[in-house]
Amino acid sequence: MEIVRAGRLLATNPAGGIFGEMGLLDHEPRTAAAIAKTDCRVAAVTEQRFMKLVSQNPLFALDMMRLLSERIRRDLES
Repeated sequence: MEIVRAGRLLATNPAGGIFGEMGLLDHEPRTAAAIAKTDCRVAAVTEQRFMKLVSQNPLFALDMMRLLSERIRRDLES
């Protein structure tokens, strides 16, 4: 899956990758589009489910923060 903004490729998500997390956190419009290049399965996570995952597994929350940090740094470098 490719993550694209304004026609520019930002990232290629591997199988099992996460996208759309910013919208769960801040309720703002999405900043990029996810485009499937092959057949794939996507699991939608509601805000309620996301909050449950975070509360039940603090390491999940830490992984999400690391992912966001990595993406912000990569965006700033480009």
